Amino acid sequence: MTHRHPYPHTDLQGAAHRTTTAAQLLTALTRDPSPLLPLWQYVIAALDDIETLIDEVTGLRAELAGVRYQRANLLAAIRATLAAHHDGDDDPLYYVRDELHAQMPADHRAGEGR
Repeated sequence: MTHRHPYPHTDLQGAAHRTTTAAQLLTALTRDPSPLLPLWQYVIAALDDIETLIDEVTGLRAELAGVRYQRANLLAAIRATLAAHHDGDDDPLYYVRDELHAQMPADHRAGEGR
């Protein structure tokens, strides 16, 4: 099964190239008061890239926050399991199983019994 990303990747090299081109065009436009209007398409494309990049970074930050939250919960469950084992608990792995169950998608949890 091919791993599919939840969002399309932005062509960062292309965005950087268009941004450089836009900066060069803006420099040229300040020298010549009668620029050709089609040149503005490059500026608009570069500005659109910036918005796309911001959206991608925002999505990555949200995804990273979710992964960090899950990791913290798993670490807490592992620590609780180790403490329960140290205390002689009959079922110290309960904490890890419970956290793994909690992190499963809801549609996978619905039919499961414990």
